[in-house]
Amino acid sequence: MPSMTESADSVGTRSYHDIEAPAIEWEAPRTGAEWQARRRTVVRVLRRALGALPARPRLPDVETVSTEDAGTCRIERFRFHNGVDATVPGILVIPHGLRSPAPAIQFLHQHGGHYGSGGKSEMLRDGWPVEGTAAEALTRRGYVVIAIDAYCFGERSGHGPGGLRETGAAEEASLFKTHLWRGRTLWGMMLRDEQMALDYLCSRPEVDATRIGTFGMSMGSTRAWWLAALDRRIRATVAVACLTRYQELISAGAPAAHGIYYFVPGILRHFDSESIVACIAPRALLTLTGDSDDGSPASGVRKINAAVASVYDVLGASDRFRAVVYARTGHVFTDEMWAETLAWLDRHLCMALEGR
Repeated sequence: MPSMTESADSVGTRSYHDIEAPAIEWEAPRTGAEWQARRRTVVRVLRRALGALPARPRLPDVETVSTEDAGTCRIERFRFHNGVDATVPGILVIPHGLRSPAPAIQFLHQHGGHYGSGGKSEMLRDGWPVEGTAAEALTRRGYVVIAIDAYCFGERSGHGPGGLRETGAAEEASLFKTHLWRGRTLWGMMLRDEQMALDYLCSRPEVDATRIGTFGMSMGSTRAWWLAALDRRIRATVAVACLTRYQELISAGAPAAHGIYYFVPGILRHFDSESIVACIAPRALLTLTGDSDDGSPASGVRKINAAVASVYDVLGASDRFRAVVYARTGHVFTDEMWAETLAWLDRHLCMALEGR
């Protein structure tokens, strides 16, 4: 508030940073026990900040819509109601010839403004991120793969609170506002849908629920590190781009680089995003980011990676964290990043995970 001698007009001329509370800086934990206590606090704050999310059922009531033999694998299309406001369509891809429960990947699609044309089908799209499809590459290596449409994307485009009158960013904004009125966040509901998909994945007899990984680019990357931070069933994570430290994003004047779906009230009253990412430790985490990605200022990326490394170190798990910042690289998923992704998932999911 303005002081007794300070007019409202004079306050209006001051910079945003002048009237904000000092930034909360990262402090590396000194012991593993100290970090575990801090982690419990971080997770508690995150759950509160995401809002009053309705409890998930023990298992979603899944309807299989179609089954297709794709040669080397079977493609099942399914859907379930999230119990709140939406039917969630998904795809499950299962390699032929499995002799025992297999490791699985939860594929998290990007945003890119590809509302109607994007979503879960991205993993079946030839040429993304490299020649062939992501689902083909993963099932060839023995993984079961699952993906769902996030709110506003794929088959869910045009099914927000405005019905078919709204699509794209307008629908996204309406959903964000409507969920806020109901005491929760759109981001929290997106993560809840992914957890319901994970519940279903773990229930499948073809899947070894102790060997589940996730990866994504852009919005998919952010969903990946939030999901893995909140759900310990994720054993290996790859985050491509969108490793964004919020204070650096504000300083760069770039909050508009991310859609409204992404914002969670109150986080910066407690900590920045390195505290969220660090909650994944000691499980396997790979971050791959370009130094010229406008939505993830490089100074913030390096702060996140350094902070997270300090947690893996104190937990004696430094071999389970790897961070790469690519020079002269923007918001992309390159061939090299894809090779790193596959190698990381293979290393941490196709090996014994006892004690991990």
